[in-house]
Amino acid sequence: MSVEQLVKDICGEARQAARRLSVVPTGEKNQVLLSLAQALEQNAAALQQANAKDLEAGREAGLTSAMLDRLTLSDKVIASMAQGLRDVAALPDPVGEVTGMARRPNGLLVGRQRVPLGVIGFIYESRPNVTVDAAGLCLKSGNAVVLKGGKEAINSNLALAEIIRQVLAGSSVPQGAVRVIPTTDRAATSALLKQDELVDVIIPRGGEGLIRFVAENSSIPVLKHYKGVCHLYVDQSADHDMAVNIAVNAKCQRPGVCNALETMLVHSAEAAEFMPKAAQALMEQGVEIRGCPRTLELVPGAVPAVEEDWPAEFLDLILAVKVVDSMDEAMEHIARYGSQHTEAIVTSDYARSRQFINGVDSSLVLVNASTRFNDGGELGLGAEIGINTSKLHAFGPMGLTELTTTKFIAYGDGQVRS
Repeated sequence: MSVEQLVKDICGEARQAARRLSVVPTGEKNQVLLSLAQALEQNAAALQQANAKDLEAGREAGLTSAMLDRLTLSDKVIASMAQGLRDVAALPDPVGEVTGMARRPNGLLVGRQRVPLGVIGFIYESRPNVTVDAAGLCLKSGNAVVLKGGKEAINSNLALAEIIRQVLAGSSVPQGAVRVIPTTDRAATSALLKQDELVDVIIPRGGEGLIRFVAENSSIPVLKHYKGVCHLYVDQSADHDMAVNIAVNAKCQRPGVCNALETMLVHSAEAAEFMPKAAQALMEQGVEIRGCPRTLELVPGAVPAVEEDWPAEFLDLILAVKVVDSMDEAMEHIARYGSQHTEAIVTSDYARSRQFINGVDSSLVLVNASTRFNDGGELGLGAEIGINTSKLHAFGPMGLTELTTTKFIAYGDGQVRS
């Protein structure tokens, strides 16, 4: 069988499963998620054996430390995967929710009912834990999902697929509702992107190169974000200790993820006192600071920033820093160089915080908090399938509600149109 036929068959099974899954009761979906969480914990050792093969191959292939970190199924990651499924099971089911019922002049009662998107094609790199996040969210929201992971996680993903298959086999949910494409052949990705008669939406999650490839080659609508160029703006009258703690957390906790801080903007009224303190704390964590000319005057050891640093997603312990003279200048910088992902302000002035929130166009804008909070679990979604910065049809982390849409429903008593 060709790769193209394999992918088409898998998508066909998912299409059939989606029709059945859309009407599975909430309680049965929740039980599947709880059973899957338990199965992950019970099979942790087997998962880690499969994962060890991927890690060994990754090291031989020269994967970066950030990529290897994303690839690792540690005890903590497996426990987090299981807990994520339990969190999703505990969330309200959006499917079937009816809103906006109103009586028309002709007597029709018209409203909207929330329904699944259908079949989701999910294409992603590394991070085998995302396999479970996506499966759980799609099952709970009534969507079938076709998963195409990267070659670097193939053994881990196949092991996860087998666990999911066994759990579904003992449930009322059709096994075709979650399918992992079992090949590393790149032709499988291209084949999936052409299944517009079977797949309703594509969600890519990974590096900018992958996402641009998907967006440019898909005949199916794509929900995407290219990169996370996240900013922290330290406003005038900001609490300096708070700002330092936020900057260090946002940059250093996990520098290789999309919600890590990449650029810090500092109001000139605070720069002389704040910058040396912040720079010391960041440099103690191994951060290289690439600064504007005014930053270089205040931070010995900083290196000159070049134009390419301002729109860069470093995914490393590198931070671009610029001194600005106003909030407007900070927001103009974000609008020019940002990626509509995550921005934060540190300020003690509520009115100025509202000005920043209203003036910045990103999927999450935070006041006095780390950019690392742009995550479905942290924002109360239970888990996320990805962060969408294209605004259609959702903006930001995509949880259960974002994996559904609404259809109109109408109740009548014999009305006909004149």
